[in-house]
Amino acid sequence: MFVAVYWWRVHPGKEEQFIRAWTRGTELIREIYGSYGSRLHRDADGRFVGYAEWPDEATWRYAFDRKMTYEDPETRAAFVDAVCEVPPDADPIFTMTVVSDRLTTRIEPATD
Repeated sequence: MFVAVYWWRVHPGKEEQFIRAWTRGTELIREIYGSYGSRLHRDADGRFVGYAEWPDEATWRYAFDRKMTYEDPETRAAFVDAVCEVPPDADPIFTMTVVSDRLTTRIEPATD
């Protein structure tokens, strides 16, 4: 398994818009590119951090090289409108290969 970690700063007041767009974008990326999905976190500084899991680096690289585009202009526009800062070139802050996986899946439904 392969992991990519990203971050975004969001315009004040657009946090819920960002979360909705990120959620829908993640669903589309999973369907189109074969990711395992991702988790969205918020750090103490208010920055959103996404942790995305992929079957392998080649699958992630294919999607990344295509900028993970998808045909949903409304979702893309909402995402772009909410974001005010990303790392240079929107590169992930980490890419890693999983060497030991001790994470368990929750039984209760995920929250959005």
